Amino acid sequence: MKRSQPPFRADHVGSLLRTGPLKEARARRENGEISAEELRAIEDREIEKIIRKQEDIGLQAVTDGEFRRAFWNYDFLGALDGVEAYLGERKIKFQGVNPKPMMLRVIGKLGTFSTHPMLEHFRFVKAHTRVVPKMTIPSPSSLHFRYGRDAIPESIYPDIGEFYRDLGQTYRRAVRGFADVGCRYLQLDEVNFTYLCDPKLRAQVANRGDDPDRLPMIYAGMINAAIADIPSGMTIAMHLCRGNFRSTFVASGGYEPVAEILFNSINVHGYFMEYDTDRAGGFEPLRFVPKGKTIVLGLVTSKSGRLESKDDLKRRIDQAAKFIPLEQLCLSPQCGFASTEEGNILAEEEQWAKLRMIVELAEEIWGQ
Repeated sequence: MKRSQPPFRADHVGSLLRTGPLKEARARRENGEISAEELRAIEDREIEKIIRKQEDIGLQAVTDGEFRRAFWNYDFLGALDGVEAYLGERKIKFQGVNPKPMMLRVIGKLGTFSTHPMLEHFRFVKAHTRVVPKMTIPSPSSLHFRYGRDAIPESIYPDIGEFYRDLGQTYRRAVRGFADVGCRYLQLDEVNFTYLCDPKLRAQVANRGDDPDRLPMIYAGMINAAIADIPSGMTIAMHLCRGNFRSTFVASGGYEPVAEILFNSINVHGYFMEYDTDRAGGFEPLRFVPKGKTIVLGLVTSKSGRLESKDDLKRRIDQAAKFIPLEQLCLSPQCGFASTEEGNILAEEEQWAKLRMIVELAEEIWGQ
């Protein structure tokens, strides 16, 4: 049965490969060759084009492809009150080439939300689509997990518990801000729950003085605070992945260590779950998903252009349905195609072919 509320049977995480004209314009802006207004006009034009493409292939929800961002997380977090983005040394490394060393740090008390440029970014999508406009932002854990105490001066937050509380309140105001401009489909991009399934990263967290067994509940508390003030009819989804930059990754390990907290202690409505490789483990953790929540199976990889077999995907969906009813399942790529502006290593047409195939397969499985 086709779904009338998100997540939809055929859905996608959000980011899309940046187009040639957009890449050229951003490079020219960086070199001072065009103004901010000229860049924005090109962004507007290219976003309108990819909105049409998403609609034309049959997706029921569209995004701006994160075309106005350099990074999936830093652009949002760095514009929050009391937070600063800067260049530094990455502590969480990808398995290969790594992105620019963008970092974040707290420079003042959190808890407020004056405004944010992404509110206007959402308004643009909403004004230019005939389907559901979707917004994606990083989960609040993204301001803590990568840096721990190094990003949170004791002079500002001598009690780390106050930091967690204030960050949750900043997010509550931010989420409400998106709701107030008409957003009814908001996704929190949450990589850190899956990072806490990797023994190496758990050890790294423990070595810096954090308890990897306590962090999932701390993060769950911040997420629940963030979505405590949403209006009726607003859908909150969570995307989980193990890192995504130039088709490489950070973490490995199945969901079992965090599954019970993830599905039963966090009040989101749906989960976009990475399941394109053995690194994500099996479907057994889905047995913890309660009735009323939706799992979007990320069976289609965004890291390569190889088009998956529909028959293979159907078999994997059947395997997942042994642990959760088919009616609670949807289908998507495992991650965005461009979590950073560099994008993954595949062609634009390969990206669109994967999204078209997902729409077709969802219709074959769940019908119109």
